[in-house]
Amino acid sequence: MTQGEFFQNYLSKMAASTAYQCGNAHEFSLEKVAYRPDSKLNGKKIGFLGSSITYGAFSKGVSFVDYLQAIDGISAVKSAISGTTLAGKSQSGYLARLKAEITPQKPYDLLVCQLSTNDLRQGKQLGQFSSSFDSKDYDLETVVGAIEYICQYTKSQLNCPLVFYTCLFAADDSYGNLVEQLFKLQQKWHFFIIDLFHDSGVNASIRMRHDAMFDQIHPTQAGYLKVWTPFFEQKLVEIFEQK
Repeated sequence: MTQGEFFQNYLSKMAASTAYQCGNAHEFSLEKVAYRPDSKLNGKKIGFLGSSITYGAFSKGVSFVDYLQAIDGISAVKSAISGTTLAGKSQSGYLARLKAEITPQKPYDLLVCQLSTNDLRQGKQLGQFSSSFDSKDYDLETVVGAIEYICQYTKSQLNCPLVFYTCLFAADDSYGNLVEQLFKLQQKWHFFIIDLFHDSGVNASIRMRHDAMFDQIHPTQAGYLKVWTPFFEQKLVEIFEQK
């Protein structure tokens, strides 16, 4: 079986699963949501940088980003490719897409970056903090170096606030350790963190809905619409009120 045949076979099995069918039922589709012109997020231009969760890999390409556009009227640039990492110089990776797709030619109100679970799973090194604020001093093959580069790029090129958001689940302690490092980096760069990983309310809501998650990491449309989007709406409004 070729790689392409394997992938198509996997997609077929995925689409036939109960979690996929229930969580991505028509009632949760974008066309069923109502636009709120009085939303405090209306008209905000926000860049989103991430991988499968930002993209919506198991929700037909629809994620909380798309619901924020449809419901709250944000103007979003959604730069997300499944399986990609913060660290590294791949043309599909975070750093290359950041420079190619989220450019300073048009002003941004905010950049939101996913703290991916892919880096450590793919063997990327965590790396060391730098005392420097010069991007030339960061090891871009490490996760910490990549995060620092994104911080410096946002400050110097985009001139807008930066938010990192954490994911819900980790199979071991490695992602939890990465989240801890993110909070330490926050002390240097003063970015915002939307922390789903530690949020008891979000995790409880997810557990209460059998249709919210395709697996332990990836939401369905139901999860994005009913849990993630309200949570992000609240947190984003709080961030803009602090600006």
